Amino acid sequence: MVSSLCLCRSGRMTCCRVVAVLLLSLLPSAAAGALLPALVPRSTLQLGRARFSAQPVLELTTRCDDACARREAALAPQDFQEYLSYETVYANGTRTLTTVELSPQGGGTEKRRQRWRKRRKRQIYGTDGRFSISGNHFLLDYPFSAAVKISTGCTGVLVSERHVLTAAHCIHDGKDYVKGAKKIKVGFLTPLQSAGNGTGPGGLAMRWARVRRTQVPKGWIRSPNSVSMDYDYALLELRRPHQRPYMKLTVAPAAEEMAGKRIHFSGFDSDRPGELVYRFCGVEDETAHLIYQHCDARPGASGSGVYGKVWDPVQHKWERKVVGVFSGHQWLEVAGEQHDYNVAVRLTAPKFAQICYWIKGDYKSCRNE
Repeated sequence: MVSSLCLCRSGRMTCCRVVAVLLLSLLPSAAAGALLPALVPRSTLQLGRARFSAQPVLELTTRCDDACARREAALAPQDFQEYLSYETVYANGTRTLTTVELSPQGGGTEKRRQRWRKRRKRQIYGTDGRFSISGNHFLLDYPFSAAVKISTGCTGVLVSERHVLTAAHCIHDGKDYVKGAKKIKVGFLTPLQSAGNGTGPGGLAMRWARVRRTQVPKGWIRSPNSVSMDYDYALLELRRPHQRPYMKLTVAPAAEEMAGKRIHFSGFDSDRPGELVYRFCGVEDETAHLIYQHCDARPGASGSGVYGKVWDPVQHKWERKVVGVFSGHQWLEVAGEQHDYNVAVRLTAPKFAQICYWIKGDYKSCRNE
């Protein structure tokens, strides 16, 4: 493990393959054909200006034991409505709180399902399995071109013509917005006119775009004693549209429904400054809210769009779609045994409906996404 994020450091590509038989029937499926729940805004309250006093958190590490899992499993439908309410903070520091009503149709409520198996304590892995993407041809080509840098030190992924999905802890520490969020920007790797001025690999530089507003679910903005990765995601809206291809979102299917049962993500890991780092691995385990895996990662990769290759029944082909957001590291205690994982937040149907509403501004247009 490097810093507080675990590295699966095997030179063999098989080091992170799935070691558990995933129970498909216990997970919400994107292929079920059900309509998305309707996330309907109820009221918007004006809040005081954000203080932007928190320190940036590049290494999120949480702990969860049996009691933690039971507490999450006992949540009632009204709890999810509270957690899916959200704050919006604007570039001038003003902020609002929007409360929502979540319809129960098509999976509108979600329960945390425990599916833990006893397993050996985490072993020591071999060499680092990450790949630095070099050369303009690859860096500026999809899907790598959809990865962007967040000025607070994290990564994000383009999910519309002017929206970026990232981790909430890159913006807010659970109590207040981080200092850098006041003038937050999104960085695009861009070829330089003159290679002699290059500041990045292959004559690339970071072009920064301003953010108009940021939205964070109230599930993240809770007591610091109950910080959960379940709602560690946020959406940034750029002031102007970008001109790059973006990745589509989907309700996260079970790992068995993704090609190779694998996830992939690219980020700006702090130990490789100026480089975009790609990695992939198998899913080790999953709950209704989280994807547990041993993909290699370092600080700076938080907020990366985690994608899988999902079958598109209309186009009859596998398509890369974002199924989650890379959050950080979690120590998990199950039946008295300690396990550690790198963790991504799953895009459940309610979360997908929320993000879709943030992007489109009309919940009705999100019902059949």
